[in-house]
Amino acid sequence: MVVIRLARSGAKKRPFFNMVVTDSRNRRDGRFVERVGFYNPKAAVNEKSLVIDTVRLAYWQGKGAQLSPTAARLVKQSAAVAISA
Repeated sequence: MVVIRLARSGAKKRPFFNMVVTDSRNRRDGRFVERVGFYNPKAAVNEKSLVIDTVRLAYWQGKGAQLSPTAARLVKQSAAVAISA
């Protein structure tokens, strides 16, 4: 099954997450098909903390990819920010 989930990168105590499309059998930080966005929980005030390519996200969901619970929460959060902006 194809899933859309977060892959951790960044330094110790300084997390950075890529939102990736991957096979569910691959490791969390392992091989992936495509990067569709990123999440930086420690972003500075003038930096973007969440960026998602909604066109590619919709494409993969149309192909049957499932969102992980955390990825679904972030997508919902980014949609709420886009509507209010």
